[in-house]
Amino acid sequence: MTDLSDITSEAQILEFLQYLQSQRNASHNTVLSYGRDLQEFCDYLAEHQREAVSRGMIVLDRINPLMIRSYLSLLYQKNGATSIARKLSSLRSFFKYFVKKGDIDQNPAKVISSPKVPKKLPKFLNVDEVNAMLAVEMSHAKYGARDKAILELLYSSGLRVSELVGINTDALDLEEGLVRVLGKGNKERLVPIGSKALEALHEYQEERNQIKKIKDLDALFLNKNGTRLSQRSVQRLVAKVLKATGLNKTVTPHTFRHSFATHLLGSGADLRSIQELLGHKSLSTTQRYTHVGVEELARVYDKAHPKS
Repeated sequence: MTDLSDITSEAQILEFLQYLQSQRNASHNTVLSYGRDLQEFCDYLAEHQREAVSRGMIVLDRINPLMIRSYLSLLYQKNGATSIARKLSSLRSFFKYFVKKGDIDQNPAKVISSPKVPKKLPKFLNVDEVNAMLAVEMSHAKYGARDKAILELLYSSGLRVSELVGINTDALDLEEGLVRVLGKGNKERLVPIGSKALEALHEYQEERNQIKKIKDLDALFLNKNGTRLSQRSVQRLVAKVLKATGLNKTVTPHTFRHSFATHLLGSGADLRSIQELLGHKSLSTTQRYTHVGVEELARVYDKAHPKS
C-alpha cells in the first residue's frame, strides 16, 4: 500500500486518495498526482476562501463554481493549459466521489469547461534509429545481457516502463513467446515477444540464474542488490545507450513504445490490434498514431516531391 500520510493532512482528500488506491486500483504516481493537485486547491481555499475550510476539513457544501473559477484564474498566471486541465479534472473526480457518497448534492467543478489543450503527437524513432540503439554493444558490460533484454523487450512488445520492471518470472513464457503484464488499473494483458527479444531474454535468464543472492525471487529484472530494477534505472540505461549512438534526439523508455506502435501501424496493422497490444482503454488514444503517420508522410512528401 502507498503511504498517503505525507501527501495531505486534509481529511477528505486523504479519504478520496484511499478510495482511488483501494477501489480504483490507481497507480502510485496517479495517487501522488491527485494528492498534489487537491492539496494545492486546499491551500488556495485556506488563503483566499477561508469560510470553505474549518479545522482541517473542507466544508464541501460551501464550495461553489465561482470559487473554483477564481482558483483557476490564479493558476493561469503560472500554468499552461495542460496543467490546468489536469488540475480541474482532479477536482471533478474529487467532488464526484462525494456526490456519489451522498455528502453533497452537486459537483461544483462539473459546470466549468476545461481549457483547450493542444494535442501533442507522440515522439518516435524511425526504424534505422531503433536499430542503431539496439545495435549498441553490451555483451562485455557487467549487466549487458539484462540491459540488452530490456531494450529489446521495450521495442518488441511496446511495454510501459512500469509494466516492464513489474514483470515477474512466472509471467514470462519463452516457449510460447508471450509475456503477461500488469497495465494501468491493474489490468492484465498478454503481449507477444519478438524473436530478437526472445534471444536476449534467454541470454539474460542464464545470467540471472548465476546470481548468488536474489532477494526478490519474483522479479524478472534485478539490480545489483538482487532486488527489482527501478523505472529510474531503465531511464538511465536508455540515456546511456542514446549517448553511445550519437543520435541527437530526446529518447525515453516510452519512446520505444511510441516507435513500436508507429511502426506497426506503418506496416499495416489495424488500430484495434494495436490498441490491444498497448493496453489502451480507449481507441481514441491509439488513434494518435494515425496522425503521426500522416505527419511523417507529409514530411517525406515535402522533402522528396519536386513541386512540394
